[in-house]
Amino acid sequence: MSSLTARWHRSIQEIPEQHWQALVSDHAIPFYRWSWLEALESSGSIIPEQGWQPLHLALWRGDVPIAVAPLYLKGHSYGEFVFDQTFARLAGDLGLRYYPKLLGMSPVSPVLGYRFHVLPGEDEAELTAVLLRAIDAFCEHNSILSCNFLYVDPQWRPLAEAAGCATWLNQQSLWSRGDDQSFDDYLNGFNANQRRNIKRERKAVAKAGLTVTPLTGEQLDLELFQIMHGFYEQHCARWGPWGSKYLEQGFFEALAGLHREQVVLFSAHRGDPREPVAMSMCVRDDHHLWGRYWGSEEEIDCLHFEVCYYAPIEWAISQGIDSFDPGAGGSHKRRRGFVARPHASLHRWYQPQMDGLIRAWLPKVNGLMLEEIEAINAELPFKADAPSLSL
Repeated sequence: MSSLTARWHRSIQEIPEQHWQALVSDHAIPFYRWSWLEALESSGSIIPEQGWQPLHLALWRGDVPIAVAPLYLKGHSYGEFVFDQTFARLAGDLGLRYYPKLLGMSPVSPVLGYRFHVLPGEDEAELTAVLLRAIDAFCEHNSILSCNFLYVDPQWRPLAEAAGCATWLNQQSLWSRGDDQSFDDYLNGFNANQRRNIKRERKAVAKAGLTVTPLTGEQLDLELFQIMHGFYEQHCARWGPWGSKYLEQGFFEALAGLHREQVVLFSAHRGDPREPVAMSMCVRDDHHLWGRYWGSEEEIDCLHFEVCYYAPIEWAISQGIDSFDPGAGGSHKRRRGFVARPHASLHRWYQPQMDGLIRAWLPKVNGLMLEEIEAINAELPFKADAPSLSL
């Protein structure tokens, strides 16, 4: 490995797209493709002024990168959806500066899949360890307290744990298609009371005169993405300072040119689908669907459930999609077929006392999280037992 050079990059544009994609591969989830991350930067959504300094670490062999760790230097904890206030309070109690921290994730996208990306044919375990040593040296040299990898790819997790990362478990919601071949099959998985409830909620939207139409591929254009941004902006504004508005219009406009095949817009309308009353935006690949944003210009009973859950599930079943992650938060997701599952974040702390305290605390808190997930799933309104958990 002596022929490798570790370089830190303040913009993804410093790593040519063809090199990045050779590492990530065309099979990677959309949130780690070069064009997605570049659009976040170039649109002004994920920039230092917003508390996100891109700081991607690449290992170069001559003029070719053979491994990359997508990373950001963060001045806050917004847009992560893994809530680390406990760590921040502990740092304060110990008289330590918690920020800035180093973070690995696809910004403002709480989707499972973070990993170091390695050129096929290279030793992934060894390069993971090399990248982590470079991260350790950088953090220690710059007095950065921690490095944190969120929503970790379960297949990469053992490599990082073997190299010394500590594991913290949280929970996410996930619908899995299983053997469902139709929306009726999905409904039949619930007990009678919840089947009636879901039918009632869908009828409430229909009684309001609304139809929900999925728009994909060539149906999507710049104007529709601009409309979607308007709904996103309006929905965030409803929550005032807690609205979590992260994305600029330019990001949505970039998706119109670069990611139409990965986006599904669900338009709730009374006439033309291009004149929506409400709209949600999902991202897809061949196997998975991710719910991201939504907004509505009218207050209509159960419209959120229809546009963000039921219509996407019905579409996912029709497309043979295996799973649907509806996004962070919301206990109301549970009653609509989204099972609680654990997901891992991985951490490294560079102050011995803090590192020791947290590592001693994690086994207990992780056990409590698994117990909480089991309890949540035991209350789900299914006819049969909820699916077993996998870590």
